[in-house]
Amino acid sequence: MVKMVLKPKRPQELCPTDILFQSRYWSKVKTLLGWKSYAFDIGPSAGNKDMLLMVKPISPDVMIAYVPQGPEVAPDKEQYGRYLEALSESVIAQIDTKLAFIRYDLPWESHYAGELREGRRACFPDSRIREMRMNIGTRNWNLKKAPVDMMVAHAWVIDIDGDEDPILARMKPKTRYNIHLARRKGVRVGVASMDKLPLFYDLYCETAARNGFFMCDYCYFQALFTAYAQEHASEIVLLLATRRKDILAGAIVAISEKKAVFLYGASSTANRNLMGPYALHWEAIKYARSRQCATYDMGAVSPSKDPTHPFFGLYRFKTGFGGRIVHHSGSWDYPVKEDAYVAFRNMEVIN
Repeated sequence: MVKMVLKPKRPQELCPTDILFQSRYWSKVKTLLGWKSYAFDIGPSAGNKDMLLMVKPISPDVMIAYVPQGPEVAPDKEQYGRYLEALSESVIAQIDTKLAFIRYDLPWESHYAGELREGRRACFPDSRIREMRMNIGTRNWNLKKAPVDMMVAHAWVIDIDGDEDPILARMKPKTRYNIHLARRKGVRVGVASMDKLPLFYDLYCETAARNGFFMCDYCYFQALFTAYAQEHASEIVLLLATRRKDILAGAIVAISEKKAVFLYGASSTANRNLMGPYALHWEAIKYARSRQCATYDMGAVSPSKDPTHPFFGLYRFKTGFGGRIVHHSGSWDYPVKEDAYVAFRNMEVIN
């Protein structure tokens, strides 16, 4: 069994990290949204291995624990399951007995990343196959693939260090053309103050209705900026693409250490010929470079060039900017109370 020692500490003592969702800032965001934050150093060796864990009650007798994009430091791939099992048992020993399960949104590279990159498969295998592979070597065979991935499993990432010209050169010609076209048509992108957040949210709701995706409540976006006012270890910025008085597109971008992440975007149904989203992402890249970021994470895409996948449109748009796809392992659960876990899981599947 993998030896695991967790040493509690204050969330304010979390080490600086490129992973926004394991940062002191993200602890503030989730606290504002009703979660309780825990932080642990991960042993037995000392160093900068630590983890942010969030806990929230879902009923008077049941709580859930969530590790957003963590733990950051990954073991060897063949040790994933044993490491998570040992980590989970250590967490259980330190968290309230009402805990129903622990969910990890793993930032670790998937077991199947190589096959996806080489074109030997178009998507992840069935969850039962993935569970078999993840649980190899574990004592309890208790790791379950979550029915939904809480964060992005397949992300498009652009390397943005160096000069601007090579970054543009790596883009597809049509993308470069549309960036220049937007500027010629008078599209401008700038950083907006928080009082413009309701305008962005209206555009976000319009985009969600047009594309049929789940909408976050306005209070979630408020929490992003309220937390930033309290904790500056990370940066959150609202960008708006406009022409005259028209808002064409918007983005919320976060920066943590050397990584910029496109968190949320929105675009107007009108004036799509002005190519506002192209201008928006290019300015987001330039802003991230001004903050000495090395990468710009554009978020979700389909796992491969598969026209039948619901995220293929995002794949087609984002790959135009150059870059590479990163295949994460996705969200995994470690049940503690089986009945409560099954009930929660069934609710997720229905919703």
